Amino acid sequence: MLVQAQTVSMAGSIGDTKALLMINGAPHTLAVGSSVKGVTLKRVMPGQAEVEVGGKTLLVAMGGAPASVGAAGGGGGATGREILIAVGPGGHFVTSGQINGKSVQFMVDTGATSVAMGRSEAERIGIDWKSGQRGASQTAAGVVPTYALSLTSVRIGDVEVFGVNAMILPTEMPFILLGNSFLSRFSMRRDANVMRLEKRD
Repeated sequence: MLVQAQTVSMAGSIGDTKALLMINGAPHTLAVGSSVKGVTLKRVMPGQAEVEVGGKTLLVAMGGAPASVGAAGGGGGATGREILIAVGPGGHFVTSGQINGKSVQFMVDTGATSVAMGRSEAERIGIDWKSGQRGASQTAAGVVPTYALSLTSVRIGDVEVFGVNAMILPTEMPFILLGNSFLSRFSMRRDANVMRLEKRD
């Protein structure tokens, strides 16, 4: 019997009893101990899940690149084109990813013109925000100085986009806002509790 190639990634979790897994690109919510398409969810931990596929045990990280199991080769699938983000607390779409190779937490913000982050977060991931183009932005706290620059790369899962405009703000922010300088590179739709971003050609 031929084992079908599988790709498994983790898009979210509900406590430590359920995980939203992307199996061959389709979202499935599994409870611990249950199986879908030959994938069994063994346990859920903060930011990762342990799954069993075809007798092999794998750890998949939230927002990480999909783990591939089964037949190798075959001309390479359409990896690196689609991002799936599960809805989180408060109805926000939050996911982990990378900026210039450094791990960060994103929150989707369709109202933001560009990717936006606080100054301390920019410093943490090694961005020289002082070299950015200075401007000003009106906020609830009044007018604040901003610095605009281009990020070398923004990556979520196995999708990477280069040359993304960003805004650095002096305020503390719990997440990096994933604004339209990134989102406009994708066609976007919502399927129930999952936001699906598909890279434009």
